[in-house]
Amino acid sequence: MPDHDRIEGAAKNMGGKLKEAAGKLTGDEKLKAEGRADQVAGKVQNAVGGVKDALKGERS
Repeated sequence: MPDHDRIEGAAKNMGGKLKEAAGKLTGDEKLKAEGRADQVAGKVQNAVGGVKDALKGERS
């Protein structure tokens, strides 16, 4: 089972994409920027989860 951080990171990334798209649609630059920031945070969290998964695999 994937690490919780991977799942949460992927969800945050998708939410950021939706938020950025909504910002583009409405012309809201702040919303677009928040969406991009959420995507970056999600990618980082997903990467942390990947490292945790890899470490779990080494211990097994």
